[in-house]
Amino acid sequence: MVWETNRYKAPSKVPYTKEQIRDVFKRHETNGDGQLSKEELDAAFDELGAKWPPFRAWFAQRYADDNGDGFISIDKELSKLVEYALGLKYTLH
Repeated sequence: MVWETNRYKAPSKVPYTKEQIRDVFKRHETNGDGQLSKEELDAAFDELGAKWPPFRAWFAQRYADDNGDGFISIDKELSKLVEYALGLKYTLH
């Protein structure tokens, strides 16, 4: 009898592109202030399929918040946030 070893292997996911991640974050800036709050980051990481979105949001905020105001500016800090998320692309799913 031969057992199929790859039978129960989870399908691999295609990582998000930089543009897709940027669009997810922009879509979650819901109150129109031009900044992402921790709650908005949490929702974005949840959509991206991150394990423990609040944890990812907390670290992302500390990584990308250059001016220390507790928010991620869409105009000035979004690129750094996307850079952080791209570094997680293999652990999001």
